[in-house]
Amino acid sequence: MRILLSIFLLLITWTSSVGQSLWGSVVDSTTRKPLMEATVSLLAIRDSSVVNFMITNGEGIFSFSKVPAGTYRLLITYVGYRNKSKRVTIAPDKPVTEAGTLELVAQAVNLNEVVVKQEGPPITIKQDTVEFNAGAFKTQPNAMVENMLKKLPGVEVDRDGTIKAQGQEVKKVLVDGKPFFGDDPKMATRNLPADIIDKIQLYDQQSDQSQFSGIDDGDRNKTINLVTKKDKRKGYFGQQSIGAGPNETNDDVRYAARLNLNRFNGVQQISLVGQANNINQQGFTGQNLFGGGAGLGANFGGGGMIMGGGRGGGGGFGGNSNAITRTLAGGLNYRDEWGQKADLAASYFLNDLNTLTDQQSRRQYALPDTSYQVNQNSHSQNQVTSHRFNMRLNIKLDSMTTLRITPGFTVQNSGYQSVNQSQTLTNDAIANVAEIDSGNLINTSHTRYTSTGSGISGNNNALLMRKFARKGRTLSLNWNIAVNNQTTDGINQSVNAFFGQTGGRGNQTINQRNEQVSKSVTNTINLAYTEPLSLSKTLEFHYNYSNNRNTSNRTVNDLDEATDTYSLFNPTLSNNFVNTYMTNRLGSTLQTKRLKYTYALGFDVQQANLRSDNQTRDTELRKGFTNVLPNAMFTYNFSKNRTLRFNYRSRTNAPSVSQLQPVPDNTNPLNIRLGNPNLKQEFTNTVSLNYNNFQQTTFRSVFAMLNATQTNHKIVNASTFNNQGAQTTQPVNTNGFYTVNGFLALGRRIQPLKANVNLTSNVNFNRGVSLVNNQTNRSQNWTFSQGARINSNFDEKLEFGLSGNISYQTAFYSLQTSQNTEYFNKSLSGDLYYQLPFRLVVTTDITYQNYSGKSAGSVQNFALWNVALTRQFFKNRQGELRLQVYDLLNQNRSVNRNVTETYTEETNSRVLNRYFMLSFTYNLRRFGSGSSSRSNRPERGPNGLQRGMQRPGRFN
Repeated sequence: MRILLSIFLLLITWTSSVGQSLWGSVVDSTTRKPLMEATVSLLAIRDSSVVNFMITNGEGIFSFSKVPAGTYRLLITYVGYRNKSKRVTIAPDKPVTEAGTLELVAQAVNLNEVVVKQEGPPITIKQDTVEFNAGAFKTQPNAMVENMLKKLPGVEVDRDGTIKAQGQEVKKVLVDGKPFFGDDPKMATRNLPADIIDKIQLYDQQSDQSQFSGIDDGDRNKTINLVTKKDKRKGYFGQQSIGAGPNETNDDVRYAARLNLNRFNGVQQISLVGQANNINQQGFTGQNLFGGGAGLGANFGGGGMIMGGGRGGGGGFGGNSNAITRTLAGGLNYRDEWGQKADLAASYFLNDLNTLTDQQSRRQYALPDTSYQVNQNSHSQNQVTSHRFNMRLNIKLDSMTTLRITPGFTVQNSGYQSVNQSQTLTNDAIANVAEIDSGNLINTSHTRYTSTGSGISGNNNALLMRKFARKGRTLSLNWNIAVNNQTTDGINQSVNAFFGQTGGRGNQTINQRNEQVSKSVTNTINLAYTEPLSLSKTLEFHYNYSNNRNTSNRTVNDLDEATDTYSLFNPTLSNNFVNTYMTNRLGSTLQTKRLKYTYALGFDVQQANLRSDNQTRDTELRKGFTNVLPNAMFTYNFSKNRTLRFNYRSRTNAPSVSQLQPVPDNTNPLNIRLGNPNLKQEFTNTVSLNYNNFQQTTFRSVFAMLNATQTNHKIVNASTFNNQGAQTTQPVNTNGFYTVNGFLALGRRIQPLKANVNLTSNVNFNRGVSLVNNQTNRSQNWTFSQGARINSNFDEKLEFGLSGNISYQTAFYSLQTSQNTEYFNKSLSGDLYYQLPFRLVVTTDITYQNYSGKSAGSVQNFALWNVALTRQFFKNRQGELRLQVYDLLNQNRSVNRNVTETYTEETNSRVLNRYFMLSFTYNLRRFGSGSSSRSNRPERGPNGLQRGMQRPGRFN
C-alpha cells in the first residue's frame, strides 16, 4: 500500500512540474472591450477531449501553465457570441506561447431557434448541487452509468452496486428529474448506457413539500439526477445479451441473459428490462419484507462492528459475496406528459430470487465470569417472489394549484428452509480441538426451520400545493398513508443437548409450528403555510399529525405425537399485541436568503403518546412524551464553486412492535429473543457540516463532510447468559450513545495521462452502552480508512484504472478488555480496457484483499482475477462476442469478522468460484436526426414551468 501511495504522489509531483505556459486575451470584435468570464478550453487535436479550461479575468486575459508540448485547439465560448476556435502549437524549447488577442463576434438570433452547445467545466457547484460534466469522465464503449460514477470524485460504488457520495449512501437516482423504476438507484445505474448522459447532478433532495415551500424540513435523501443528452432523447437504445458456460467446481452450468430496451421520444420515455442468471448479477435492489427466513429466521448476531475481510463477486461478472443467487426479473417503466396539465411516471417490476447460503462460523465468547466457543455450520435456501409498482402523477388544477399523487406497493411471497448445527466448547476444548469429547462440550444443537410467508407493503402520498398572488405565500397539505401486512407460517424442529463437567445434564426437543400475523397502518398529515416578511425573509408555520398502529399476533402450537398434528397450544410463546404511537407537532421556521448566504431557525413542540396493549395478558401500558425539537440551517456561498453548509436537527424515534412485544422467540433455541413493553422513545440530535470546492483553473476538487449524532434513551440489546451456554436478548434504553463520521475527498486532473486522481479519507467513531449479564459495558469503536484511485482514458484504445484502500479498525470494551481488538484490511484493484487489432478487445480486472488482526483467526488474503476477450461486429461495433473467465486463479472467498461486546466471530461463506462463459451482446443505438412535435416540446416541471429553470425535483 505504501508503494501504491508513493506512485500516486510521484505521479502528481512529476506531472505538476512539466510543461510550458500559454496565454492570450478575449475581446469584443466591435468595441474591443475585454470579455470577462469567457470560457477558454484547451482541446486535444486528436479527439477534441478537454485537456484544460479556465475563465478569463476582469481584463479578458487567460493563462494556462504547465502545458505539455504539442498541438492543441483553443475554443472560446461566451453567451451571446459566436464560438471562436484557434489552433496553437506549444514548442518544447519555448517556455511561453502567446495566443494573441481573440475577437468574438456578437450573435443575435431568435431564442426559439438557437441551440447552444458549450464544452463546459468537468465540475460545477450550484448552491447545494454538484454537477459533473459527463464528457469529462469518459467511459469505454457500451459501458453503463455505473462505470461512469466510479470515476467521479467523492463517489464510491461497491461491488453490489451500492453508491456512496460524499460519505453517504445514495437513496435515489432520477433520470431527467423524474423517477426511473421508482426509487431503486440500481435500476438506472445498471441499465442505462453512459454515452446518453450529459450531466450528473448530485445533491441532498428535500421532501416534495419542502421543495415547494422553499423551507427545509430536514427530510433529505442523497440523490443523483442523470440529465440525458438532448440528441439522445429521441430514438431506441438498449443492450441484449445471452451467455452460458461450465462451472469448474460442479456440474452446474452458469448462464446469464439480459434484455434492455428503451424508447425515448422527448418527454415520453418507455423502458423494458429483463434478466435471468445464476451468477449473482442483479440490476436492481432486492427487497425482502420478511428479513432472513420469512421474518422468523435465527438471529445469531448482536450489536458491534463488522471487521470483515474478503469480498467475492465483482464488476460485471458477479455480485453477492456470501451466497449464490439465481435471479429472474423483468419490468416496465413509463413516463410522459399529458398536455400542459399532467405528467405521469409509472413502473412495474417483478423479481424472483433463489438464494443459497452455506456458512461456517467460529464465535469466541468472553463474558465477565466465563468464556467459551461456539462452532456452527448452517445451510439455508430462501426464495422470494416480489411484484413492485410505483407511480407519480402531477396534475395542474389551475395556474396556482398542483396536486401530486405518489402511490407505491410491493406484494411478496417467500419460502425459507435452513439447517443449523452447532456445538459450544469449554476453554479446554478451545486450546486443543483435536481432543474434544463430552467433557469438553457445554451444549450441542441441531435445528431445522422451514417457513412460508406472504405480505404486502405500500404507501400513498397526496400533496396539494397552492400558490397565492403574493410571491412567496404558499399553502400545502400532505397526506401519507403507509401499510405493511405480513403473514408467516413456520415449522421449528430442534434437538439440543446440555452437558455438565461429569456427564449429561439434560436434553431439549422442540417441534413447533408458529404462525405470525403482523399489520401496520400509519397515517401522517402535514400542513404548511409560508408568509413572506420581506424580499429576503420568509416565515413558515406547520402542523404535523401522525398515528401509527401495529398489531402482532403470534400463535405457537407444539406437536401432538398421538395425532401427529400441531394442536397443542403453547401459551408461553403465544401473544396478541397492539401498539399505537400518536404524535402532534406544531412549529415554525424563519428563513433568510441573501446573495451570499441562507439561514433558517425554527423549533417544534411535539406531544407523543405510546400505548401498548398486551391482549393475551390483559395488560395495558400508556406513556406520554413532550419534546421541544429545535432546528437550524446555514449555507454560505464563498463563490460560484465553493460552498459551506451547516445543519442541525433533532428528532424522536419510537420502538417497533417487535421490540415491545413481551413474548419469547425461540427460533434459535440458544438465543431467545424477548420484547420489552417498557421501552421509551429515542431522542436524537444530529449536526452536519458540508464543504464543497472546485477550482476551475486547476481542476482540483475538495468535498468534505462531518456528521455527529447523540442519542438519549438509545434502544440497545441487553444479553444474559446461563452456565449452559444459552443466551437471552432483550432491548433496553441506555444513554451515552455518540457517533461521529468524517469524510474527505480530494480530486485532481493529470493532463498527460488524461487521468483523474482521487484521494478519499474516512473516519468513524462510535461510543455506546450495553448490558451483559446485568453489568454495564461501554464500547468505543474507531475506523480509519484511506483510499486512492486513478482512472484514465488515455486514448480511444486504452482505458485503465488503479485503486487501493487501507483501513484500520479498533474496538474497546470496558467490561471485557479481552474483547478489545484491532484490525487492518488492505485492498488493491486494477482494471484495463484495450482495443487490439481486428476489432478485438481485452478487458481484465483484479482485486487483491489482505486482512490481518490480532484476534481470532490468521491472516487472510486472496486475489480475484477476471479476464475477458471480446470480438466486435457490425458497422458501429454494436455486436460483441465475448469469452470471459471469472476467478481465473480460483481463489475467491468470503471471510467476515464481527466483533461485539460479548464475542468475536469469524464467518466463512460459500461463494462463486471459477467459471467460463461465452456470450453474445447486441447494443442497440438508433437515434432520430429530426424532432417531432412531442420531442420538441419543452420539458416541464410539476407546476408546468419549463424544466431547466429549476434544479430537477425543485419547485419554483
